[in-house]
Amino acid sequence: MKIALVFLFIAPFAISSRTNKDYSSFDSAPPEPNSRFAMLDDVRILANGLLQLGHGLKDFVHKTKGQMNDIFQKLNIFDKSFYELSLQTNEIKVEEEELRKTTSRLQANNEEIRNISLELNSKIEDLLQDKIQLQEKVGGLEEKVIKLVHIQPEVQEPKEMTSLKNFVQQQDNHIRQLLKVVQEQHAQLDKQHNQIKELEEKLSNTSFQENTESSLSLKQTEPKIIPLPSHNSTAPVQEFNGVATDCTALYKRGERTSGIYSIKPNGSEAFNVYCEMKSDSSWTVIQNRFDGSLDFNQTWESYANGFGDLKGEFWLGLAKLYSIANQADYILRIELKDWKDNKRYVEYTFTLGSPETDYTLHLSEISANIPNALPEQTKLRFSLMDHDNATKRDFNCPERYSGGWWHRACGETNLNGKYIKPRSEGKLERRRGIYWKPPKGRFYLIKSTKLMIHPTDLESFE
Repeated sequence: MKIALVFLFIAPFAISSRTNKDYSSFDSAPPEPNSRFAMLDDVRILANGLLQLGHGLKDFVHKTKGQMNDIFQKLNIFDKSFYELSLQTNEIKVEEEELRKTTSRLQANNEEIRNISLELNSKIEDLLQDKIQLQEKVGGLEEKVIKLVHIQPEVQEPKEMTSLKNFVQQQDNHIRQLLKVVQEQHAQLDKQHNQIKELEEKLSNTSFQENTESSLSLKQTEPKIIPLPSHNSTAPVQEFNGVATDCTALYKRGERTSGIYSIKPNGSEAFNVYCEMKSDSSWTVIQNRFDGSLDFNQTWESYANGFGDLKGEFWLGLAKLYSIANQADYILRIELKDWKDNKRYVEYTFTLGSPETDYTLHLSEISANIPNALPEQTKLRFSLMDHDNATKRDFNCPERYSGGWWHRACGETNLNGKYIKPRSEGKLERRRGIYWKPPKGRFYLIKSTKLMIHPTDLESFE
């Protein structure tokens, strides 16, 4: 292109010089000036055309450069996207390989379980056959014994059999005497119960009710029962001065509707509680959380006396819990629900220390469908931000994780923490919330919690 432009620019001058040479070679006169000016006009026109062509080519080059830059930028973006896509593809391949390995392990475990199940089935069949054979042998022995009894009716019994029969007879007589004594005591208790009812009716019609009640409480006797072996050696749950001592007493009195009731534990003032009535028993609720409407980051005084609304979220209070748990042996039931609405529970037998021990909790698991996250057979002191006795470390666990709980050196469970939804990220932020952490496993954020207690009795263990 450049060579053509140079050629077009030089050609007129070459033609002009050649013409001049031609004229000089002849002896004739030079051309007239008009023809020269015409040739110069042609050159100017050609030059202007070349100049415009040059400007057009220059603009074309600039536009081409801009388009090339855009193409290069798009190519760079494409390269980056392709690189990121290749990385994601590699990650997917790695995860696919891990999933394949996990599937292989699960298949192997499934095969082992199937083999174990087959072995168990075969052993069960063997046991059933052995049972049938034993039953046949026992039947044969019974027939032989019956025949021997009919054949030798007058054979004298050995001395050992005679002495054993005498001993059994004596024990039977002793048991009958005990039953008779128990029946007599039961009749006396019924009589005393009727007398108490009559006295209560009389008291309702007199103006000296308080004095009469105080004299009556001295004469009232409690029924004797066989106590269960446990850490608490206190009296059984019953009615105290006409007011139930807990929700179970209300259930035994005939109440079957969940709601707020007034109770009066032995040696305590009356207060309201929420009773959850189930099909076969009633539980006294000591903590309920389900929507985060109540702030559980409270003071020691609030945790001791209780806070919240019994119709919504609340904490009953350590002092009230102690007054209830101190009158009998109780079971602590913890019900949990995660953010996928999966329900779990765990039950413990427990003892609760006095205020002087900061309401020390001692647990022993008896039933659960979730891995345990609270240490058993360990004294757990209740602690919180303004009253920390759980640990001797340099930092304050309740201040760091919020809420009051039975901590043990910054334990891994806190059902009174901040109400946080699962979208929160970060380990520290999760440990500020309501969480359940088994010894082995990750933190599980909890959507709702409920703590309830129920007295142990003989019927519960039959």
